[in-house]
Amino acid sequence: MGERMLKARLSGLAVSSAGLGALVGHEADADALKAAEELGVDLGGHSARQLTAEIGAAHGLILAMEPGHRAEISRRWPQLSGRTLLFDQWTGGKGIADPYRKPLEFHRQVRDQIFAAAAAWAGRLSR
Repeated sequence: MGERMLKARLSGLAVSSAGLGALVGHEADADALKAAEELGVDLGGHSARQLTAEIGAAHGLILAMEPGHRAEISRRWPQLSGRTLLFDQWTGGKGIADPYRKPLEFHRQVRDQIFAAAAAWAGRLSR
């Protein structure tokens, strides 16, 4: 969801997503699809993949959803630590929880946090 929201705002920048515990090859779950669709965000065609050192090295900025994710990225790939920040860096910096297997209402709350954080990043990155 974060990838699609950033892509919509930053057409000139390459944006992609990868996870630390991604179910490789799986699409977004039904509740995530519904929550995103309610804001006009299309998650169709999403296919989960795992973050690797190579993927990280190909990107100038890595946005982690949770502080634990940021710490794990730095632990696994110390060379990426200086370019890894929280997705909600400019909207609180406390992290955005994973809504997987949680109720639809929780997906909506997370969606709204991601939406606000993507807008804040877009404002900074588009300058």
